[in-house]
Amino acid sequence: MSTELILWGTFLGTLLAAILRASAPIILSAFGGLISDLAGSINIALEGIMLVAAFFGVIASAYSAIWFPGAPHWLHPWMGCLAGLTAGVIIAGLLAVFHLELGADIIVAGVGINILASGLTVFLLVSITGDKGSTATLTSYALPSLHIHFVDTIPIIGTILNGDGFAGHNIVVYAALLATPFLSLLLYRTRFGLRLRAVGENPDAALAAGISVKRVQYAALLLSGLLASLGGVFLSMGYLTLFQADMTGGRGFLALAAVFLGGRRPLGTLIAAVVFGASTVLLRSSGATMFRARLSS
Repeated sequence: MSTELILWGTFLGTLLAAILRASAPIILSAFGGLISDLAGSINIALEGIMLVAAFFGVIASAYSAIWFPGAPHWLHPWMGCLAGLTAGVIIAGLLAVFHLELGADIIVAGVGINILASGLTVFLLVSITGDKGSTATLTSYALPSLHIHFVDTIPIIGTILNGDGFAGHNIVVYAALLATPFLSLLLYRTRFGLRLRAVGENPDAALAAGISVKRVQYAALLLSGLLASLGGVFLSMGYLTLFQADMTGGRGFLALAAVFLGGRRPLGTLIAAVVFGASTVLLRSSGATMFRARLSS
């Protein structure tokens, strides 16, 4: 095997590993959007849910070490993860109450929650840290990475699945990959999935068949919030190890676009989310290249 081929293989594996990391939060949020959309209650608030989950994940992990100084270090990131997921699901529940109980238009309510999340996280950030930019002054924790040993010797595949340096990807990245078959099973092989799709297709017929339409839509929105929250937690406790103001950067809206670009199917949504993740990596890489070129000129 020539040196040039080895170098190209290493470059390709590293690039695909970076795309996988960048795509993970979009994949999870897109799957959340897919579930709510199939239930007839499109979740426009994915961006805000991700942002809130990212914020509370970092804050809870940082203060967990202060509140429980004798606890093992591995517990602090999981405490943060739990807090982030809980906060995101509460926001999704708030959207469900506005729409299903108070009769608010779900699009308008979702936009309002996105605006609320953006302002609330910055306000709390300043109140807690005194910095309106990031939580760099706090010592927060990252969720653990997972290393798959048996693929290390496989060219390109080993780099993709274990990342550059074979250190392994964050555990949420693998969760995003495994979410596709699990979501397919949930939607097309379970009673809940059948009822969810029936409610989305024709709520009146579903109600006549004895299905509680409101209960199914509540479950869909809460599950949507849980998946989007996991994507948000990854941004601040895996992709980075701090929270930055508006750090989601439109990923929630990209996730919504991936749902429809993917034909409202799990596999199609996954492919569309990976395309969006790849575009962010390539855009960042081209920007860094142009910056270095300007410095050298």
